Amino acid sequence: MRVTGTELTTVTGLSYRQARSGGGTESARLPVQRLAVERAPEGCDAVLVAGDLQGVAPSPYGGAAVLLGVALADHLAGWAQQGLMPPPERLAVVLAGDLYSAPTADVRGASGDVADVWLAFAAAGCRFVTGVLGNHDALRPSDLAGLDPAPALLDGDAVACGGVRFAGVGGIVGDPARPGRRAEADQLTRLDRALATAPDLLVLHEGPTGRRPDQRGNAALGERIRRAAPPLTVCGHVHWPEPLSTLGDGHVVNVDSRAVLLTPDR
Repeated sequence: MRVTGTELTTVTGLSYRQARSGGGTESARLPVQRLAVERAPEGCDAVLVAGDLQGVAPSPYGGAAVLLGVALADHLAGWAQQGLMPPPERLAVVLAGDLYSAPTADVRGASGDVADVWLAFAAAGCRFVTGVLGNHDALRPSDLAGLDPAPALLDGDAVACGGVRFAGVGGIVGDPARPGRRAEADQLTRLDRALATAPDLLVLHEGPTGRRPDQRGNAALGERIRRAAPPLTVCGHVHWPEPLSTLGDGHVVNVDSRAVLLTPDR
C-alpha cells in the first residue's frame, strides 16, 4: 500500500449537516478523493478509507436523514454506475473512527452507537471492511459477528485481505476513566503489537503529527511509528488542511472529514 501519488484529486462529494461551533447545525460537504498507491488487495480495485464522519445526510434510498457513514455506503453503488469508482464488491473499506452524530446534528462531540455504519458498508456488498473505533464511538463486536464475511474491528491486532495486511489501534491517549481513552503507555503497547505484525496499512483514530505545523497529532505515537514505519498510516481525530505527509519511510493520510479512494497507479 505504498503511496505513489503526490496529491489527492476530488472524485465526487456528499452534502451533509454537522454540529456548528457555538451551537446549532450547519451544512458541510464530504469530499471523496483519489490517491494513487502501489497496489490494492487481490480482488479489489481500490481501498476506501474514511473517518470522522460526524454528521447526518439523506440516503439516496429516501427516508429520514441517516448517519453520514451510512449515507456514504448507500451512495457507493450509484457512484459506481456513474463510473466514478469501482463497484462495492471490488472495494475494501477502512474506517478510522468517530462515525457518530446526534440525529439532529447539533451537538458537538456527541457519542453513540456506530454499528449502523459498519453494517451499511457490509450491506452495500463491500468485499472487506475493517477499521478502528474513535473516542466517540460505541460498538459491540457481537453486532458484526453474524455477517459473512464479518467486518474486522482492530485494536492492537491485524487482519489480512488479498495479500495486504491491515493493523490498527482505536481510541486516543487520555484519561482512562473516560470512554475511548487510554493511558499513553497502554496505547503505545497496543501500537507496538500492531506494528509487530508488519502491516501494509496501519489505521489509527488518533494519529501522529505530520511535517507541517498545521498537521497536528500525537508526537509520541509518531516517534514510535517512525522506528518501523509501515508503507501507509491512516488516521483522523484532528483535521489536516493538507491530508498527506511523510513519516519515516512511509506516508500518513489524514481522513478526518473526508473519504479517500486508494487506487493502484496502473
